[in-house]
Amino acid sequence: MKRVLPIFFLLLLVSSLEAQDFEKLDPGNPICKISTSMGDIYIELFAKDAPKTVANFLGLAEGTKEFTDESTGQKTKRPFYDGLVFHRVIKNFMIQGGCPQGTGRGGPGYKFEDEISAKSLGLDTQKAFENNKPHPMLGIRSQEQFQQMLVGPIARQLGIKNQDEFKARIEEVKKRLDVLTLADAYTNLGYRFDNSLRSHEPKKGVLAMANAGPNTNGSQFFLNLADTPWLTGKHTVFGRVVGGMDVVEKIGEVEVSAGDSRPTKEIKIHTIRRMP
Repeated sequence: MKRVLPIFFLLLLVSSLEAQDFEKLDPGNPICKISTSMGDIYIELFAKDAPKTVANFLGLAEGTKEFTDESTGQKTKRPFYDGLVFHRVIKNFMIQGGCPQGTGRGGPGYKFEDEISAKSLGLDTQKAFENNKPHPMLGIRSQEQFQQMLVGPIARQLGIKNQDEFKARIEEVKKRLDVLTLADAYTNLGYRFDNSLRSHEPKKGVLAMANAGPNTNGSQFFLNLADTPWLTGKHTVFGRVVGGMDVVEKIGEVEVSAGDSRPTKEIKIHTIRRMP
């Protein structure tokens, strides 16, 4: 019986995957199952490409990683995600879970760094400002944002302290702006990259860490319902759906509160476990 069980579970997994997805699975990557109140989702985790993130996710999921229980303030170990909900659902964008409060403001009591390669995502070759326009991935929609995200950091690097100095050295600022890459712009905003890794683009079906800015990862994660190029380089992508994408899409269609992204009916995460 001990020899049959792994094969049985493997057959269950294979039956839930598209044949083409199964053929593309990296044998070195673990598969986990997210069991929800709306069905099961199977995830291939990119263990070699985001090792710390995958270890954190599995450690919390399986109860081997210590976290701070927000209700008691005590450090503990138990399956962190069991019983939590998908607290944020945005149609045609993503579904988000992993908050112990169910509000988006909770976490495990610690934060850890991003695992993103600017080089493998091409951020080091794309201009942040070209043809008198900021790159659309920056999401700049106002002059104020342009100043905060691009011009301000350059001025500080040049030691410019006031408006008069800025006017006198405007050509220096322009020269820096002309050669600024997306990787440079993100670095100026506090993001740090590890180009020894192989990062993945935030496309439909990926699993990525939710955060509140650079290096603020904890327990919250999201699953993409669509490609989100504007998130490239800002969130660690550490897995992809290889079975149950229909469940992800079904969750993405649920009714949410007016003016809010919280589902009107709880969508629970029963368990998240590594497959045999």
